[in-house]
Amino acid sequence: MLPPIKVAIADDHKIFRSGVINTLTPYENINVVFEAEDGEHLLDIMTRQLPDVILMDLKMPKLDGIAATVQVKEKYPDVKVIILTMYEDDNFIVHLVENGANAYLLKNSEPEEIYEAICTTFEKGFYFNENVNLALLKKVLHKNKQQFKPTFKNEIQLNERELEVLKMICSELTTQEISEKIFLSPRTVEGIRQKLLEKINVKNTVGLVLYAFRNGLIE
Repeated sequence: MLPPIKVAIADDHKIFRSGVINTLTPYENINVVFEAEDGEHLLDIMTRQLPDVILMDLKMPKLDGIAATVQVKEKYPDVKVIILTMYEDDNFIVHLVENGANAYLLKNSEPEEIYEAICTTFEKGFYFNENVNLALLKKVLHKNKQQFKPTFKNEIQLNERELEVLKMICSELTTQEISEKIFLSPRTVEGIRQKLLEKINVKNTVGLVLYAFRNGLIE
């Protein structure tokens, strides 16, 4: 049985919000708990009610999606943020994942992909679209490797077990799946994951994946 997922939508166009809600209606485990017309409205509602996943537009009045994403991740690090936008821009993608966004989708994505992104970020912490996100990330990260080098340093020392868990995280395995493969309890695996976050100095799973990719630990 699929777990119930509480979803919020932040977009300044009511028609678009209604369209997304209609798109998600057939999926019984998705519950759209609230809508917000801009970043300030979103953060105000979140003081009273927290979603599991936010579908976030970039261009909004008062507080745009970039600034709102940064504030959400600072205040509520466990809440997943999926950027849903018209902007297919390298710099937006890199900047947002650097600041904690868990996925980046275009607004013309198929309903099935939006649903898949919600479920995957909820369960595994990130979702990279094969045709858009991962391709753009690889292009930008290779092109700008020196530019971003201060954030991700090769000299961080990871032991054999930490490297093993990191690679499994990058293969999109859940904590439970990792624990079964390496014969450790889920709590121990989660402890290793937390240690990786601290050592590498990143905010979430997306940061771990980017670190591993930039330092040649995964393809």
